[in-house]
Amino acid sequence: MKALVFEQFGGPEVLAYKEIAAPSLEPGTVLVRMKAIGLNYADIYRRRGNYHLAGEPPYLLGYEGAGVVEEVSPEVEGLKPGDRIAFCDVPFANAELVQVPIAKAIPLPEDISFEIAAAVLLQGMTAHYLTHDSYKVQKGDEVLVHAAAGGVGQLLLQLAKRQGARVLGLVSSEAKQGAALAAGADEAFLYNSNWVEEAKSWSSDGDGVTVAYDSVGSTLMDSFSAVRTKGTVVFYGMAGGDPAFVDPRMLMDSSKTLTGGDLWNHVTTREDRIRRATDLFDWLLEGSLRLETPRTFSLQDGAEAHRLLESRQSTGKIILIP
Repeated sequence: MKALVFEQFGGPEVLAYKEIAAPSLEPGTVLVRMKAIGLNYADIYRRRGNYHLAGEPPYLLGYEGAGVVEEVSPEVEGLKPGDRIAFCDVPFANAELVQVPIAKAIPLPEDISFEIAAAVLLQGMTAHYLTHDSYKVQKGDEVLVHAAAGGVGQLLLQLAKRQGARVLGLVSSEAKQGAALAAGADEAFLYNSNWVEEAKSWSSDGDGVTVAYDSVGSTLMDSFSAVRTKGTVVFYGMAGGDPAFVDPRMLMDSSKTLTGGDLWNHVTTREDRIRRATDLFDWLLEGSLRLETPRTFSLQDGAEAHRLLESRQSTGKIILIP
């Protein structure tokens, strides 16, 4: 089969499209012919060597995608060749064929395209647990979303609005400001402004927002300043660098809450994967959740897709097509 691989860590130029051995069908798995693959920033970190990769090269990236079941191991029930499935946490997805454990296989409705499934699942489930588990957004909350024009950011905006909140986005450029507003933000501020004070002024009582979702990391202390007394900061990423250390006395003095978030501490069973995916698919079909049209590249041109994502000039999701 053809796959996008690399032999050494580095920039996008290390990626190569070549023939490698197809995965075998192991007990409890299905073999999937891929139709669309989601590109995520974690793929950038792994390609650079920031994240540990087990085994020896050639390395194969990709964790999210959708396709058609080609083979089924004898013990698997409920799936058969020809079924459409998606997944968001299966390794080695940047290939024509992927071995998918039944526990991670999500049935894909006929009215959800492969491209949309590959674009929404990982980022959508992230937005789902952040707004339902890390901090359950309620009607009347005032919500601050960092990186609001990105894939997770746009979905966070929409889910918070769907749950009755008033939502403020933070972005790095005027173009991304427009994307955040188009996604549903009530207002969007630029990072190069005095956004902490602007967020406080924007809040209804001038004391700050109810909750800040911070995926930047280096902005964590500013997020604390932007939330009100007894407010919450949800820290779930470090796209802008490591956060400062937090003195626990600050939490006591302000009665503010700091919580962390990792998707895989919340999505632990196939039933939960399917439940959250079904929510996302239903909301897409009813129109209460919208996706920016994904930018597509052929898998063969994966290096160009990595360059675009790494440039931080893109908004929304990037999809690779085998």
